[in-house]
Amino acid sequence: MVRHGLQRQSLVDTELSMPSQPGRCAMAEKRESRLILSMGVCTVLKILKCSADKRWPASVGCIVATVLCVSATVAVAQEDCPESDLLLIDANIYTGGDDNTSHEALAIKDGVFSFIGSNDAASRWVCGARQVVSLDGSTVFPGFTDSHQHLEGIGRRTKTLSLFGTNTLEQTVTEIEGWAAQIPAGQWVLGRGWIEREWVGERRFLTRWDVDPFTESKPLFMPRADGVSALVNSKALILAGITRETPDPAGGRFDRNNEGELTGYVLGNAMEPFRNLIPADTDAYVKDNLRRGMAVNASRGWTSTHDAGMSWRELRLLQELRYEGAMAHRVYVAVPIAQAGPLLEQGAEQSDDGLIDLGGVKVFIDGTLGSRGAALLEPYTDANHNGFMNRTTKAELMPVLEGALRNGLQILTHVIGDRAVSVTLDWYQEAWDALPRGDWQREDLRWRLEHAQIIPIEDQQRLHDMNVIASMQPSHAIGDLNFAPARLGLERLQVAYPWRPLLERGVKIVGGSDAPVEAGDPRIEFYAAITRQRLDGTSGAGWHPEHAVSREDALRMFTLWPAYSIFHEERRGSISVGKQADLSIFDTDFLRAKPAAILTAKTVMTVVNGRIAYIADRSTDTPD
Repeated sequence: MVRHGLQRQSLVDTELSMPSQPGRCAMAEKRESRLILSMGVCTVLKILKCSADKRWPASVGCIVATVLCVSATVAVAQEDCPESDLLLIDANIYTGGDDNTSHEALAIKDGVFSFIGSNDAASRWVCGARQVVSLDGSTVFPGFTDSHQHLEGIGRRTKTLSLFGTNTLEQTVTEIEGWAAQIPAGQWVLGRGWIEREWVGERRFLTRWDVDPFTESKPLFMPRADGVSALVNSKALILAGITRETPDPAGGRFDRNNEGELTGYVLGNAMEPFRNLIPADTDAYVKDNLRRGMAVNASRGWTSTHDAGMSWRELRLLQELRYEGAMAHRVYVAVPIAQAGPLLEQGAEQSDDGLIDLGGVKVFIDGTLGSRGAALLEPYTDANHNGFMNRTTKAELMPVLEGALRNGLQILTHVIGDRAVSVTLDWYQEAWDALPRGDWQREDLRWRLEHAQIIPIEDQQRLHDMNVIASMQPSHAIGDLNFAPARLGLERLQVAYPWRPLLERGVKIVGGSDAPVEAGDPRIEFYAAITRQRLDGTSGAGWHPEHAVSREDALRMFTLWPAYSIFHEERRGSISVGKQADLSIFDTDFLRAKPAAILTAKTVMTVVNGRIAYIADRSTDTPD
């Protein structure tokens, strides 16, 4: 990784001359040779582009920059040679924001943008640049933000059994069996990511009978991709003392078959008895997961993430990584409501370098649509119940809402079903009405609803009227819409994943991925937002393509509006002089390319706070 504070060298080795060398390009196109005279000493600044150097992808190019400072006195006046830490040229730059203008070059100094303009205008910046990079037409966006993800889980996914991408029930069971064979008797079989909605052939929830034959001597706990339901085996049920007579907990359910037998599929708070039995990970293990998660994110072009439910332990370890100079991107943290006490006492906090921002409380209300745990106003079309709420009860929530108002904290609430959305807005309003405005730390709250997948029209308007932000994940829609017609029926799909209707009402949407529930890929999220189609370009009945958003709005969903959602729209979220320098650079123009081409785009470079956090084919941050 290029650590903060250490990025002072050119992208390749410094040279004072350009003889032909093995491993270097034999022929080079000289872009500029500028003579600087100082006290009789001739110093040459050579900027040479070597597109033939095979160590570098063509989209990045090969820049050799040589600056030899031999005297403090130079003939070139300083105003004609402005200094910068990084100068990007030959680029296709979109500034984002409301105007979204286009440019060819930009300069960064001390972590902020100092120049944006044409290549011609950038020529005077070359002599004072510590590092110059030709992007050969690559597209530069304001830094992309994943507005809902779980960083530790992304890193953990690189080291444990990941069932993400398995496409049949049989393959999934086979993968689990192979993994379990490596686990000694008595130890837990752990993994994550199975998702029956993506399978070809039989689509049903896994049961303990699928895995019991090869896990008789070892307990198993394997969350579904959504993270709010899981498969456990018979051994785990015995260890937890869960029997067919055990009542369902508030905010959860032990699934049973028609004969009342436990199936091993557990939802919501019913997962806790098993989590409590699993041995705790070491700090070193969790810290490495955080490091790996950031490396994955930076390699995909994310410059910032909003972590929806990071524990204090994870936050402490993340802070250690910051002290070590190992932060690959910014992280906004919302702690889970069960751990909100210290935050309610101390208030929001931000690190002095702006890389860690602690300011929110994550609340959990209902389950997910796929597991039939989302709380609906009317019963599921394919089940005789309407989901569950009370993962957080009103009695638990209201004091936290009051504390958030008094201390200027944000509330990020997991709601998926229409009942959960409507009731949560009621609770927000009740808390606001109960506390005099004079006792609020600030009136501009910018509280959020996370996921908010089914929103009745009247509640869509309430989001606008209450200035509540919708935090939505486009990839959820193109996955869920494969089974949502069966869960909801076609009529309710008219208000499902209603992105464009919300924008038309003036509601701000912040886009995210919910990784590791989904892949955590900005290409997929952007594509899903503008097409509302499967990755193969198809769709189905009830998908409502008219609810897709424009490319410009999709860009704002991942740049400006996430910055707004955490009160940083004046600091980042678009490219303008004086703003913090976060950039996501791809070899494909998301605003003009065919949608399918977005899915195969390559990340060229990721810049965070003016530092290069990732370069294609050169980053040392790629997980082992």
